[in-house]
Amino acid sequence: MKFAWYLILVLFTMNIASAQNFSFNKDHDALLVKDLDKAVAFYRDILGLKEIDNAGLGPKFKWFELKNKVQIHLIESEELFTPHKGVHLALNVNDLDGFIAFLIEKEVHFENWPGEQKATNTRPDGVRQIYFTDPDGYWIEVNTNKL
Repeated sequence: MKFAWYLILVLFTMNIASAQNFSFNKDHDALLVKDLDKAVAFYRDILGLKEIDNAGLGPKFKWFELKNKVQIHLIESEELFTPHKGVHLALNVNDLDGFIAFLIEKEVHFENWPGEQKATNTRPDGVRQIYFTDPDGYWIEVNTNKL
């Protein structure tokens, strides 16, 4: 009988030890950029992100932080890449109409998912969204989602 209890205890402990109870949070996105100064100006002046310390990585790396502490790392590189609208950075904003007016003032082209200029679209869940590109062609979605 002792052996049976021992076996049950071992099996129970093994089951708990092998359970995957990981918890993930978004840390950062890293983007390769051709002209770091242009990219920095866009992420600072258009998206309003705060530049933060780049952990001593040198002048070819610039880090930015969103209000929820998620970071965007810009890395100057000559490596080739092909941006695609389906692969995009998505941000939510508290005032999409105000942000759209700001983009128009700054002459930043934006469109909806189908590609209609200066238009929004609404997802089936009621979230409105627009898309535009950064200086390197990376697509950025800005939407009204509440997280």
